[in-house]
Amino acid sequence: MNRVFVTAMTEAGITAEALAAQTGVDPKTAARWANPGRIPQTRHRAQVAALLGKEITELWPDVVRRREPVWFRPWTEIEREAVSLRSFELAWVPGLLQTEAYARATLAGEALTPAEVDDLVAARLARQAILHRARPPLFVAVVDEMVLRRTAGGDRAMMREQCDHLIRCAALPAVQIHVVPADVGIHPGHGGPFTIAELPDGGRVAHVDGQIRAQMVEQRLDVATLDRRWARINGEALPRALSLSLITEAAKTWT
Repeated sequence: MNRVFVTAMTEAGITAEALAAQTGVDPKTAARWANPGRIPQTRHRAQVAALLGKEITELWPDVVRRREPVWFRPWTEIEREAVSLRSFELAWVPGLLQTEAYARATLAGEALTPAEVDDLVAARLARQAILHRARPPLFVAVVDEMVLRRTAGGDRAMMREQCDHLIRCAALPAVQIHVVPADVGIHPGHGGPFTIAELPDGGRVAHVDGQIRAQMVEQRLDVATLDRRWARINGEALPRALSLSLITEAAKTWT
């Protein structure tokens, strides 16, 4: 039995029948969600979590692990434990800040089935729950301005939605978004994207993206190198208020 799910239903005063009625599924289906390993379909998961006043990962903690590539799973654990995350992205909006449409666009052209794309997108969106929990990690995201200027297949609406989403995310108390303006020219971030996580015990682990797969970096000297690089990149970025103004301006260009 999924005791967390059952307890959440009891605390919310919601029965399986009531969940079924509000999500449009058969009552037997809703009842099965209390069984180990039984997870609502993607389109119902967020709705059920909201009705029960819980995060998706609280009710079904393995939902991310089951859907992310095996090599990425250790990093999702780090994200959940981290007290702070510092991320630099050169080409994409960071995964923790992506909309569903943008996430799908980043997977376009890959050798994936539609079901595999659905799973990867669902996992990416589920990871974002850490930014909305009672004690979220401090998330400082620095992006190159070209991230805001590039779309996929001419989909202007997708980029407008994504920029608007960044504006909303920037209003979260534990989220800071900075932009390295295009007129900076060549900067240390052109070496590639990375994220540095600080853990509750003071330890630090980095995640460095690659064309085939990413790697986790734990050696102190390597993390220190990324720390120095982070400081140089962040030094070229605009302050929060000016970054928000630039994102707002970029959103208008996609109208």
